[in-house]
Amino acid sequence: MKILKLNENISIKRTVDGGTEEQRKAVKQIIADVRTNGDEALRHYTEKFDKVSLASFRVERMEIDEAYLQVDADLVGIIREAAANIRSFHEKQLRQSWMATEKNGTILGQKVTPLDSAGVYVPGGTAAYPSSVLMNVIPAKTADVGKIVMVSPPGPDGKLPPGVLVAADIAGVEEIYKVGGAQAVAALAYGTESIPQVDKIVGPGNIYVALAKREVFGDVAIDMIAGPSEIAVLADDSGFADEIAADLLSQAEHDPRACSVLITTSEALATAVRDEVAKQLKELPRADIAAQSIENYGAIYVAETMEQAIDAVNQLAPEHLEVITENAMALLGRIKHAGAIFIGRYSSEPVGDYFAGPNHVLPTNGTARFSSPLNIDDFQKKSSIIIYSDKALKENGEKIAKFARLEGLEAHARAVESRLEK
Repeated sequence: MKILKLNENISIKRTVDGGTEEQRKAVKQIIADVRTNGDEALRHYTEKFDKVSLASFRVERMEIDEAYLQVDADLVGIIREAAANIRSFHEKQLRQSWMATEKNGTILGQKVTPLDSAGVYVPGGTAAYPSSVLMNVIPAKTADVGKIVMVSPPGPDGKLPPGVLVAADIAGVEEIYKVGGAQAVAALAYGTESIPQVDKIVGPGNIYVALAKREVFGDVAIDMIAGPSEIAVLADDSGFADEIAADLLSQAEHDPRACSVLITTSEALATAVRDEVAKQLKELPRADIAAQSIENYGAIYVAETMEQAIDAVNQLAPEHLEVITENAMALLGRIKHAGAIFIGRYSSEPVGDYFAGPNHVLPTNGTARFSSPLNIDDFQKKSSIIIYSDKALKENGEKIAKFARLEGLEAHARAVESRLEK
């Protein structure tokens, strides 16, 4: 892992994977096929890509009950406790509708309404992530979304991973379907004979899923097009090298394009962390993936001052930020851009991934400059309420008509004046 002097050119931005022309063409064709042929197209692509033929896509209650028998009872308890923590955190984000009355009798307000429906995509294959089920479903349930539909690609046995089914049941998913890829996104966006159309699609997936979400955006809402995971650690000489190295590797094992960065004011810590990363890397089951990540997107930056280090963090706007310094809370107010901020050595990033409660669906690739974690607001919409009084219209009608004529919209002006004349 290379050690560099910090300068103004630090960046974690990577080229956004927009897919190849062949991949984009394939996704468009799959979406068009599903829109036209519905379940018939879903069966075709499930056989082609997942190598399984299904009589029905829907997961039945018997399969969920069977999944509980396959997951260790202690793990079921842990999933329940994590779900409770996530629910408790998101309940605090709930917004209420409101109205305010002005002196002239005008009433202005905002009506908060949950979405009618949401679709949750859960990756399959080797990537079975019950935690992602909880993080995507629970905010939607807490926001009181009317219908939640989950899709995930089946394994060769025609089933979904037991942990995923248990997490979905605990989170409160009403409908689960065994279908994945771009065809699942198309089914959620436009509906088929089996799968209902939804208003918003959330959840991670491979490049075909990402391209499909981008393609259907506008017909439905989506959460984000997430990039590879990333972590930045801000540390001084109080940090423990073995702990920081383990945290950096916790992201590196996700993906060869994951980014792990340490920004420190201590040259001694920088050297110690570099050596620890090399040592721990040899012992990881996913060492090949982590090694590529560290080699291509990992770095240690040594800053002259903490002010310089914090400026670099804000420039990076990382997905995950750990602050491991003396008086770490004192630095919090100066940190402007990060998806999630972990304060102190006991707040290791996996604490947030699985159990603490805040959402682990976070903005990547520097988009934390203007984006937020997945939250209750993603599953609610706001309608403005305007109840104008006769007194207010008398006071402001001529101003409104004049403003309308400034934009050349005579009918707008007359719509107001027709009331003033009476």
